[in-house]
Amino acid sequence: MTSRVTVSLWRNKMIAAYKNSTLIFLLVSIGLIVFPHIYNLPPAVFSFFFLLLSWRFLGVHKPNWLPTKPSIFLLTVCGLALLYFQHQGLLGRDAGTSLFVTALALKLLEMRTERDLYLITYLAFIVAATQFLYEQSIIMAVYILFVCCVLLATLVLINSFKARTPEALKTACYIIAQALPIAVVLFVLFPRLEAPQWLLFTDEHQAKMGLSDSMEPGSISNLGLSDELVFRVKFKGALPPRLERYWRGPVLTHTDGKRWTAAKGSDFRQAPDQPVFFGPAYHYTLLMEAQDKNWVFALDLPVEFTRPLRQNANYQLVSTLKTDKRSEYKLTSNTHYNTGAIAKTEYQDSLQLPGAPSGEIKQLVRQLRGFDSAPEDFIRQLLNHFRTENFHYTLTPPLLEEKPIERFLFETRYGFCSHYAAAFVYLMRVANIPARVVTGYQGGEFNKVGNFLEIRQAHAHAWAEVWLAKKGWVRVDPTAAIAPERIEQDINVEQQIASGLVSFAPADARARTVFSWLKQARQLWNSMDYNWQRWVINYNSLNQAGFLSSLGIDDLKTMVYWMIGLIGLITALLSVLLLRRQQSVDPALRIYRRFCKKIAKAGLIRAAGEGAKDFAERIKLTLPEQAADIDHITALFIKLHYGREAGREDLKQLDKCVSALKIEFQAVPKDA
Repeated sequence: MTSRVTVSLWRNKMIAAYKNSTLIFLLVSIGLIVFPHIYNLPPAVFSFFFLLLSWRFLGVHKPNWLPTKPSIFLLTVCGLALLYFQHQGLLGRDAGTSLFVTALALKLLEMRTERDLYLITYLAFIVAATQFLYEQSIIMAVYILFVCCVLLATLVLINSFKARTPEALKTACYIIAQALPIAVVLFVLFPRLEAPQWLLFTDEHQAKMGLSDSMEPGSISNLGLSDELVFRVKFKGALPPRLERYWRGPVLTHTDGKRWTAAKGSDFRQAPDQPVFFGPAYHYTLLMEAQDKNWVFALDLPVEFTRPLRQNANYQLVSTLKTDKRSEYKLTSNTHYNTGAIAKTEYQDSLQLPGAPSGEIKQLVRQLRGFDSAPEDFIRQLLNHFRTENFHYTLTPPLLEEKPIERFLFETRYGFCSHYAAAFVYLMRVANIPARVVTGYQGGEFNKVGNFLEIRQAHAHAWAEVWLAKKGWVRVDPTAAIAPERIEQDINVEQQIASGLVSFAPADARARTVFSWLKQARQLWNSMDYNWQRWVINYNSLNQAGFLSSLGIDDLKTMVYWMIGLIGLITALLSVLLLRRQQSVDPALRIYRRFCKKIAKAGLIRAAGEGAKDFAERIKLTLPEQAADIDHITALFIKLHYGREAGREDLKQLDKCVSALKIEFQAVPKDA
């Protein structure tokens, strides 16, 4: 290589080279960005994107195969038609994401200039951000950080004279590492702005699994095979005993003999008496997953709560805001209470029957002394009947379409919690005892790593409440009579899903063998996810105010001072580190500086901003007999410092040449 090699020639060479390698790198990174949308986009839109992406891959080595402008126009029309037929309207999360992905695919086919590369890269960053509209897990955050690093490396490749992929990725990682501290400061301190409800585009057609506002035989048993997370609870202090871990949901009063629903207007009634609480109170933080109902499942019975929560006449907590995103609530509950008197309307609703009971039902109530004994005695007799008369608790009870309560009590005797709760309440009402069905969740799996309870759909449960004089509404769980382990022990969710049969974890910790390394790893991951959801995803204005207040930052002015101060400090530290790194990272530059020191012995000092080529020409005027060595050293330095094809041998040769260079002092010409 001659001494005439210049920076501009190396840049031209780089531009010619990245037409293949850099373009392939960009296409691969874009494919990685869009791939997770396989679960989010319609199959037709997803297939359209990867069809065009594959076409562009072929065009890297076969440019003649790329579509012409008329063809791109037709493909654009096809893409717009696809978007129109796949989505109703132009607004919304799914429609917007599909639009960006389709535009990205079409732009790939008309990529011709360096400007197009920049535009596509920036559009790819937007598509990467759309992933968080669907999932905000730790795994997705790490994945998006990775693909953003790859995209940033693409920009480095486009702008670098040293277009090596590993070096570009390393540079991108350095840039992201430098930006992360400032990003963390801004995340913690920058005021959180809540978007108005009318700006939140939701996709309400995406139904969520969970408890319904009605109950039929078998409706809750379907949830017994789901490990979907519903909410997590962290107590401040001791946990309530297993037997008292009832999480209150909808209260169902009206029945047609098969289906149970809430009484009309129950959400707006007021209880005639305020409950009286006794015993220990439990303070806890409840992190609800997104759902399509506005219910909040508090520990039975909630005592203290704040907005946006309110309590209906059935003591169920409901939110006045949408619950289509994860929400956190600080609550206080007491498991021992007396609700007091009952309203007349509530009393009538709690005795409602779909018609006259059958002779068999009346005979059973009479046999259990329901008509002539105290309510407490009849409750004990009925629970004992379930316990001793060959009743069974199962996830897969037989289908009961006609007269489900009679057939369950006198024929099948196989049922899930909903069967027992419905039959129990029905028999109470026949005996003229006010009763109702309560649905919600019972129990929960304790995470020893994070010290919190995880309640999943498999913990869905139904129980009964009866109203007793001087006691108010009293919880009675008939399932505990037939399957006490359901209340006393944890559900083994994994085994229950795998086998389709009711499965419980041993109550005695010494008898457990489930705490293997796999179980511990799962709980560790769940604990990390819980803290991620609480402190990152759910870091809203309310949580920010509480956190900053604990640090003594109570007003906006102090917040701004802290933010400016920390960002300034981080910027100063990064500047020092970057300057030190810049002085020490390039070995070719260090060797060249040694060469400049030798030349300085002849009275030739390199001027600030003077290029290596210009400096060499000036040296040769003074040292013409060493022109060949100077040209060779300068060419090697330019190749190493600005080129992309230099290697270790070039660096060794530069070091050898500089070491061998002998400068004999000569008088410096006056014009030098």
